[in-house]
Amino acid sequence: MIRTYSTTIRRKEMDAVLTCMVDERIGPGELNQRFIQQVKEFIKCDGAVALRSPAIALNYAFKALGLERGCKVLISALAPLWQYKLIEDKEMEPIVLDVDETNGLVSIEEIQKGIAAGGKVLILHETEGILPDFEAINLLGIPYIEDISQSAGASVVIKDENGNETGRKSAGLFGVFTIMGLEERDVITGGGGAVLMAPGRREWIVLKKFVDEAPQTDLLPDINCALSWVQVREFARNEKTRKEIFAMYQHSCMIGRHKMFAREMDDGSTISSFSLVLNSSFKDVKQYAAKKDIEVQSAFAGSVIEYKDELSEKCIHAKSLLLRCAHFPLYPRLTHNEISKIVKVLGSLP
Repeated sequence: MIRTYSTTIRRKEMDAVLTCMVDERIGPGELNQRFIQQVKEFIKCDGAVALRSPAIALNYAFKALGLERGCKVLISALAPLWQYKLIEDKEMEPIVLDVDETNGLVSIEEIQKGIAAGGKVLILHETEGILPDFEAINLLGIPYIEDISQSAGASVVIKDENGNETGRKSAGLFGVFTIMGLEERDVITGGGGAVLMAPGRREWIVLKKFVDEAPQTDLLPDINCALSWVQVREFARNEKTRKEIFAMYQHSCMIGRHKMFAREMDDGSTISSFSLVLNSSFKDVKQYAAKKDIEVQSAFAGSVIEYKDELSEKCIHAKSLLLRCAHFPLYPRLTHNEISKIVKVLGSLP
């Protein structure tokens, strides 16, 4: 059976982890700092801290923003459930927004509705590695925290007032703070954890006050940092392979009746997975693929909308995607034979 998800861990990743264990540097220490420096160079942010979970990272972002009890926080219906739960644990109020069915991102109209309902801050979940229209969001005037767990490595073309391209700006540099999850299914993994970033010096000065007081139990251990460090170093290589596989899958799906999310290719999005919006029963597609020894899973399992069924009428697009969007295996460890098998199945789905 070809599994839907598989972490890309090569010999060099394991060597880094084993060296950490042999040197008995397991807790937060030198490798934590080395990993942070690498992340700063990778994203081009001003400051960062590696923490034990995305929820801990979001908690520190809330502290730095000075959010108080009762504050209304806007989140995507397709965001992971931990975001909703942390907001509630902090005695704040989550306002869940529906998404655009073509890309899985919260729409400008939904954000405007959330602001009108009293939303003070937005957690911008960059679903499936697809980047939103940052320029349009910035015009709304609401501060936002980027979640680049699936979009790390993607970037946006920057143009001058005459429309000439002047360079690219990485995902993670648009919000007031940024969370990059390092969990098992995130595009960069350390087996768990997250990096909280401050794009600019002004934001880092504020965040650093809280980071400097962080207990050791909040910081990411060196053993996780060792794996994360190699993953960031090998990102370009892994992403190149993912994009090559994605292109083959995409070509195969063009003759079918199922849809893919709209996304910018090249560097405009990160290929964190291969998702297909089905025009037929998810159960039928899953069973068909299983007969060919290919595992297919729901793309948005573990999302807010899955666990909060009472939001179904308000978030009809997110609910629809929960029921119809499937993940197929896409990761650098796939062999040529496995890729060929998946391509054939994608071209003949019921």
